[in-house]
Amino acid sequence: MSNTPTVIPENVNEDLLGPAGQKRDAPRRDVVNELEADPEGAEHSTGILPSQELERQVRVTREIIAVEPIEDNQYQPASLDLRLGAVAYRVRASFLPGRDATVEQRLEDLAMHRMDISNGGVLERGCVYIVPLLEHLSLRRRTSAMGNPKSSTGRLDIFTRLITDHGTEFDRVREQYKGPLYAEVSPRTFSVLVRKGSRLSQLRIRRGNPLSSDEAMKRLQQKHHVVESISEDQIRNGVPVSVDLRGDATSRLIGYKARSHAGLIDIDKVRHYEVLDYWEPVYAPRHGGLILDPADFYVLASLEAVKVPPRYAAEMIAYDTLVGEFRVHYAGFFDPGFGHPEAGGEGSRAVLEVRSYEVPFVIEHGQIVGRLAYERLTAQPVRLYGSGLNSSYQRQGLALSKHFKPLPPSDARSF
Repeated sequence: MSNTPTVIPENVNEDLLGPAGQKRDAPRRDVVNELEADPEGAEHSTGILPSQELERQVRVTREIIAVEPIEDNQYQPASLDLRLGAVAYRVRASFLPGRDATVEQRLEDLAMHRMDISNGGVLERGCVYIVPLLEHLSLRRRTSAMGNPKSSTGRLDIFTRLITDHGTEFDRVREQYKGPLYAEVSPRTFSVLVRKGSRLSQLRIRRGNPLSSDEAMKRLQQKHHVVESISEDQIRNGVPVSVDLRGDATSRLIGYKARSHAGLIDIDKVRHYEVLDYWEPVYAPRHGGLILDPADFYVLASLEAVKVPPRYAAEMIAYDTLVGEFRVHYAGFFDPGFGHPEAGGEGSRAVLEVRSYEVPFVIEHGQIVGRLAYERLTAQPVRLYGSGLNSSYQRQGLALSKHFKPLPPSDARSF
């Protein structure tokens, strides 16, 4: 990934990425017709697999294999949480193994230190680690996968990517892949304590190669209003999302900036840390926009409410050179039901993890900072985000990761 400013989605060019990370050409008319006329109740032979199909891949087809039994709470509506294994390798540099090598073979050249993290180990800020995961894959024909950091991982500025043997792309698992999975982990702001079983990333599995189109997303916007206050003619290479730099009228709080040299964070502790020990509140600028410093990491929120209908999944496209020299959104996956009334999430905002690259950059209130690409599922999941899943970020506004105690409004105003 480029070392440039970000509102956080990653490895993305000017065009919306299609399945397996390829640029989307003009979609076939028959596919567009199918997408546009898609009856809400129908099942499909292609698309993102819902939770019940992921369970079937574990229990029946054995396309997902684990060193230790997969736990029920690893299943999300359209993804599977991945768990760190028992060892972590400190490496000299990030790498891809390439077509002719496995990850283990590359580690023979690049590993500096092997660390047992069975009972806990510290991954230090500014260092790169490779961690074998407890999950392996044995995918069938027409089945591929993609990885992404979990929301809580992105909000801590932990750069996490999925790697496979003979892989030539990060976060992409080729069709019919059979082999182990690895996480590349590089904490950028806080050093973190992890252990075997910690969950930093997630996996989505796609069957076939379904195409999407702006026309299909325009119809989705027209029917479901997936991004509040956006008109259909604004949809181009995805549904645009803009940044809120005005915030609450009372507190004027618009975000947080990470403190330099803050303490260690245990990745498995929830509602444990004091916000002000790790973050500085950021308030609405009185004049002009917000200047992003390349040395800093920010958490902001979208101006619009966002929703994902039950039969769709969405991904925030990270970096687009057309919107500025910054990157938004590490955690690009939005699960079915996020922000949706059926799952009790109406009014949810997208939280934006933002970093500027190389030079200071000014962002303005209402500026487009990313685009959401929606893709249908093969069937509606039996579990929706926020509906009985104890989801951490349903109905969220501006929200830090689940590791922090809620900040009382009075503390934010008086800081």
